Amino acid sequence: MPTLAHDVIEQQIANIVRAMGSSASEAQTVAHNLVLSNLKGHDSHGVGMIPRYVEAFIEGSLKLNQSVKVNSDLGSLLVLDAQQGYGQVAGEKAMRMGIERAERHGSCIVSLANAHHLGRIGHFAEIAALHGLVSIHLVNVLSSPVVAVWGGADGRHGTNPFCVGVPLKQQTPFILDFATSRAAQGKMRVAHNQGKKIPEGFLLDPQGRPTQDPSVVVKPNADGKMGALMPFGEHKGSGLAIACELIGGALTGSGTWKPRPIKSRAIWNGMLSILINPQQTTTQEQFDAEVASFMQWVKESPKANEDPVQIAGEPEQQKMQMRMQQGITIDEQTWGDIVEAAKRFGVSL
Repeated sequence: MPTLAHDVIEQQIANIVRAMGSSASEAQTVAHNLVLSNLKGHDSHGVGMIPRYVEAFIEGSLKLNQSVKVNSDLGSLLVLDAQQGYGQVAGEKAMRMGIERAERHGSCIVSLANAHHLGRIGHFAEIAALHGLVSIHLVNVLSSPVVAVWGGADGRHGTNPFCVGVPLKQQTPFILDFATSRAAQGKMRVAHNQGKKIPEGFLLDPQGRPTQDPSVVVKPNADGKMGALMPFGEHKGSGLAIACELIGGALTGSGTWKPRPIKSRAIWNGMLSILINPQQTTTQEQFDAEVASFMQWVKESPKANEDPVQIAGEPEQQKMQMRMQQGITIDEQTWGDIVEAAKRFGVSL
């Protein structure tokens, strides 16, 4: 399996995106975002997405060089439309606009519709945290309905991420970012490419039976049917997934999942983000002190086993430090797919 330095693979991915027709700036933003996901240990949202993006562009569901359309600007409420452009670009633009208003007004609600695959949602919470803002993000996914509702036997909605970011003074921010399925679909793609089985309790086959084969949510069977991921946390996770669909999809105007024709390689996201400036709800000093004291209390918990007590965001930071030094390893199937995708636009890796 090839291992590449992060800057080398970032430039190669940028070359592919540029060859597809994106501006240099768009290509670099997309490539940097994907590589950052790999660096932080989330290979499911990393450079392995490029073959899917190429297919989405060819079928016409991914639009290049799109600007973010402002449908409504009420100061502390922004209603935006990504116009099916790269989510990495639209998401960062939406955060910059929301951060400016949250700093000015104390808070901002940002509604973003019709983005093509926002990627790792924690990235946007990290941007907000760098500016000292607390953020909450609810996202829906319109692609294929690969997640079952609790008690159901087939897919009814997407992996619908939920994310919360809280800045910690002179520490790694608290970044809680997870799919509301038991695992992200991209992690099933990685496992499928690596020839691995999944533990019991994660998957249903197209007939609604438990399975350990990740391919059931990666490619359809001979009858054109897909299996489904289970929701995390039984009815609680399923309820949160539905909330993400209603708020990230219906409230933003991006749309919710329905039985309808959808282009096979499209990944469309709607995201509602809430940005809050803690200086407007308390003093900065009190907020920092409360956060620090509670996190210290959490970290001082006696260990249940040999693993250290960690808070959300720390594993990603540790993984990034390691991969910055050691490089990013990509499985052979994924690398082969990237090479073939690059060839379609005359790029040699």
